[in-house]
Amino acid sequence: MANRVTVPLPQIPGQIPVSELLVPTEPPAPAVERGPVAPEAAVPARSEREIVRGGALDFLRFLASLLIVLYHYGAESPIRLELFAQVFSRGFLATDFFLMLSGYVLGRAYGPSTLSGRLSPARFWARRAARVWPGHLVVLAMLALLVLTLNLIGTDAHKPSRFIWSELPAQALLIHAWGFPSDGWNLPSWSLSALIVCYALFPFFWRAVDKVRRPWILPLIGAAVMGGFEVLARAVFHHPLPDLQFQYGVVRALPLFALGVCLARAVDMRWPSEAMARILLWGGVAVLVVTQPLDRYALPDEWIFDVPSLAAIAAIVLGAGRLPVKRPRKWIEEGAKLSFALFITHIFVGVAYWSVVHRLIETRPIDIRLQWVMWVAGFPLAYGAAWLFHTFIDQPLQNRLQPLLRK
Repeated sequence: MANRVTVPLPQIPGQIPVSELLVPTEPPAPAVERGPVAPEAAVPARSEREIVRGGALDFLRFLASLLIVLYHYGAESPIRLELFAQVFSRGFLATDFFLMLSGYVLGRAYGPSTLSGRLSPARFWARRAARVWPGHLVVLAMLALLVLTLNLIGTDAHKPSRFIWSELPAQALLIHAWGFPSDGWNLPSWSLSALIVCYALFPFFWRAVDKVRRPWILPLIGAAVMGGFEVLARAVFHHPLPDLQFQYGVVRALPLFALGVCLARAVDMRWPSEAMARILLWGGVAVLVVTQPLDRYALPDEWIFDVPSLAAIAAIVLGAGRLPVKRPRKWIEEGAKLSFALFITHIFVGVAYWSVVHRLIETRPIDIRLQWVMWVAGFPLAYGAAWLFHTFIDQPLQNRLQPLLRK
């Protein structure tokens, strides 16, 4: 009988990822036969034809959400996964992808409406905040109730130092990535806090990129913004952007979101060509695969790893976004729709599940093979909980809220 083998590794600030990463979508507005579409809900017909679900971007979104869960749950495996391969420590790349994808998707879906004035900045922000805030509050309340219940029965939640009650209000208000210390509770929600700021700035970002007339300049502008924020992060916070503490998440999110907006505007201008888009997509995938075996912290500077990785992610978003979805897959679309629910619920599921699992391991000898089985079981549990949350809580909430905001 083997005891649980745990090899502690140093925690790197900022590596636990997030994000809308997940770009949660709103319920579609009800169709009206032979009637006008409400101006603030309207998207030009060209954009509606181009944004087809179930394609490459949805697949990447779904895959990245699974990788986020793998990254977080990897810390609970009998042996830390980073010891097997460096790729298991790359959670921050999934965060980068989702933050960039958020800017891209919102630019493609809402750019024309915000530019024409059919959707005011205030109403746009309200609709986006209403999309992420209610689900966040429900999960945070569930997590608080779980921790309180465990405390009342005389035990602690798994990793009790994460649950400081004085940090709960800032997280509930989604301001904990604005400089307020809050590194616990529903940890990945720092990205939602950062995106609340990005939503407020999106209409102004889109107006700025709309003035650019040469589409190839747009990715360069986005890269320049990234470089400027990297210099800022190192000068002020003494860390590269991916390693910033969660309380400074807005500094990390803004340039990635802005880069996504730049890519959306380039695609809106029919750039690049479809042939070049394929090259960018598969070239980006190749670069991302080749760079993963590198030990980021053993290199002379982290940016030797970060620059090609970020460039590869941007190439993938640009290439996949530019290519038409010729054969949409329903299972990809449904998986992508669950990505937001999976993102905001998997920590709650993990706290409940790992509290029980580790208590069992501490109180009785469990064979190492059974420990691996118990670890693997956490993944379908997380996905099932996400489906339940999406189906019976989040989607019904949105079905009630979003029509009110379209009036």
